[in-house]
Amino acid sequence: MSHQLEAHLDALVGKLDLARKVRLLTGAAHSRTYAEPAVGLREMILSDGPAGVRGLTSDDEAPSACLPCPTAIAATWDTGRAADVGRLLAAEARRKDVDVVLAPTINLHRSPVGGRHFECLSEDPLLSGLLGGALVGALQEHGVAATVKHYVANDSETERFSADVRLGERPLREVYLAPFEDIVQSARPWLVMAAYNAVNGTTMTEHALLDDPLRTRWGFDGVVVSDWRATRSLAAAAAGLDLAMPGPDGPWGEALRTAVEDGAVPESALDAKIRNLLRLAARVGALDSVAAERPAIAVGGGEVRARLRTAAADGTVLLHNARAALPLPVERIRRVAVIGELAENPRIQGGGSAEVRPAHVVSPLDGLVSALPPEVEVTYTAGSYLDGDPGALPPALLHARAGEPAARVRWLTESGDEVLTERRETGELVRFGSDVPEGAATVELTATMRPDLTGTWQLGFRGAGTITFEVEGRTLHDGYVAPEHDGPGADILTPPMRTFDLELVAGRPVRLLLRQRIPDSGATLSFRSRRPRRSPAEELSRARQAARAADAAIVVVGTSSQIESEGFDRAHLSLPAGQDDLVRAVAGENANTVAVVNAGAPVLLPWSDDVAAVLVTWFGGQEVGAALADVLTGAAEPGGRLPMTWPRRMEDVPVLDTRPVDGRLHYREGLHVGYRAWLRDGVEPAYPFGHGLGYTTWELAGVRPPEAVRNTGDPGRPATVVTATVRNTGDRAGKQVVQVYLARPGSAIDRPARWLAGFAPVHAGPGQTADVDVTVPWRAFCHWDPRQGDWTVEPGTFDVHVGFSSADLHTTTSVDVPSGTQAGSRGSDNPVPARGASRDQ
Repeated sequence: MSHQLEAHLDALVGKLDLARKVRLLTGAAHSRTYAEPAVGLREMILSDGPAGVRGLTSDDEAPSACLPCPTAIAATWDTGRAADVGRLLAAEARRKDVDVVLAPTINLHRSPVGGRHFECLSEDPLLSGLLGGALVGALQEHGVAATVKHYVANDSETERFSADVRLGERPLREVYLAPFEDIVQSARPWLVMAAYNAVNGTTMTEHALLDDPLRTRWGFDGVVVSDWRATRSLAAAAAGLDLAMPGPDGPWGEALRTAVEDGAVPESALDAKIRNLLRLAARVGALDSVAAERPAIAVGGGEVRARLRTAAADGTVLLHNARAALPLPVERIRRVAVIGELAENPRIQGGGSAEVRPAHVVSPLDGLVSALPPEVEVTYTAGSYLDGDPGALPPALLHARAGEPAARVRWLTESGDEVLTERRETGELVRFGSDVPEGAATVELTATMRPDLTGTWQLGFRGAGTITFEVEGRTLHDGYVAPEHDGPGADILTPPMRTFDLELVAGRPVRLLLRQRIPDSGATLSFRSRRPRRSPAEELSRARQAARAADAAIVVVGTSSQIESEGFDRAHLSLPAGQDDLVRAVAGENANTVAVVNAGAPVLLPWSDDVAAVLVTWFGGQEVGAALADVLTGAAEPGGRLPMTWPRRMEDVPVLDTRPVDGRLHYREGLHVGYRAWLRDGVEPAYPFGHGLGYTTWELAGVRPPEAVRNTGDPGRPATVVTATVRNTGDRAGKQVVQVYLARPGSAIDRPARWLAGFAPVHAGPGQTADVDVTVPWRAFCHWDPRQGDWTVEPGTFDVHVGFSSADLHTTTSVDVPSGTQAGSRGSDNPVPARGASRDQ
């Protein structure tokens, strides 16, 4: 920002009295800030965004594009792909009049049992930082603010609102703060979100880390916003927190005004916060007196779907491909058996605050039917039933008079008078507290369902609070439903379900009614349904028959909403009951069985050697079925590489503790997180960090010893470049990811066995050779010295490993850091000679 603009912001701050300043520092509503006409400030709208941009409403009346989940984007190992996702988020934000997107989430996969990992990127700080930075830069390029979250060590869900994370200075700086530092210094995000948890005894909204290193060392000049209801007290006002969300209630308000008048909090501290808020407004075009640069970014629906489809395919990971079973030999196939509930109704996103509602979803079944030639017969059976919650009542089953919407919403006063009536096409409603019609105390949702099968249905609702549920005038529930998870927003973002078994007759209409006393957080109501089911034994038998009669079997398995969601950690890494048995049964009938894993984070695959191929689609977004069909048929390369380690057995996992003891969660593993812990323990996982196969073969033909290492003065700038020569030795074009790891043999300090220092994707045609430059940042050679309170470098030889995963390393060279080379926070420009010829491993 220019000096002229800063002077202008100072002048605007001077126009505000204390009351106005205090008012601006707490949200006006769940997702809005206050407007202030005195300085030409309009309200700003904030929205969750890791998998799409929800906007102010979250229902089918205001659909949002659903992107592949962040682990799928991280699996591309491609900053260009991450940037394209940022541009799609910007387009969605501009379409929905959103100023601030609450993304990316760059907390680390410290333990695979973390329940919200689908919303984070990776277990590695460098990979998370580089991909997150690319996304932030592309988002803000179009005048939409990114929010890097959750600062810091918010790496699990158990007691996340109150857990006190205890960890040493080196892992804090070198592991958990590292991706934040990369993004702040490279992409200059306009917001950082302070987390719920405490770090070493102090809650993050009050922590000194909000000033140092965030503002002092890293130069952050944006807004520090709290996670929703993470602001505990006035102590946060004296710290580096700028904006307490949501509003209008909170711990500041009149208490903060009084504290300033009494001298407990200096007014200059409020002035700094207001200046940060006005600077954000200037950047997003919310300040009348400043013309913001907001380049147009209109993207048509067809283009959005095509880019989402490409992104989902590029993040799909081929773990295993025995006998080159994939891509499918379409010219020789006449019948394909598609098996698994998730093949018909996939999980496209994880549960919680990141959820959006797309206008449509392409299932794996739909995708394959569309992609395969008409002469190929595609059969479908569920094969096994997930224990997850029933889905939303399909709009196709809602009965309405011709030309009328299928459902009705009535907003009622305390005495039952009607405030507002709305018509809608679905039986789902989400309305945050600030968007509830004024005067409404109760909301009523009614619809008529016409069953398409006769039998035992599960009918019910999703919602929290005091709720009445009626079917054909019969009351099935009338009482309070408590949220199932801790923390703010659990009643509206992850509400529980209640279901009832009912005998229904095909074609006979059924009247449904839901009534909710509206909680302060807002109204979340939806009808849920599940069609009649066969017995598990009969369903498995049908799957066996279908597989036996097919030329190839595609079985889709994955996690349910009871296993992976915001709000809780996983108790284990196994698939839901019946899923493993289904894969084994299908593989026993058909040697050409392809298993597709629909999960956001690692699961155990005890049957992986029994199937011809294993693909991971993650939570692939709304186009996941089309992308999967592209990969299966060979129209697209499975471009993904694992952004985290996948274990073979639970007992092998080095870090499992995500549950605080007496409120404290100790990160006893120190620096050894993810693949680093596996290397330290010498245990071989099922699939290592960075692993992934394509449809061609590759050779690492050579590595040029790196040039002189320089302290560039910027921890993220290249200190050296490793040039690798790779050759596509197969018969089709493909993608490979060249990965560079550093190691420090004989180090005097505790270090990982090796750590990721750089990577670069490469595309080449059959028989082609390509030189790939992988930049290695200066910070990769540094470590934090707690005694000096600064970065330093240990002189000596660093090994440089080059390969295609953390375990698949082909060549090693080395580089020396001589005595006298200093790191420091500001660095210098000292040339460091490289040495050492390449040596094959």
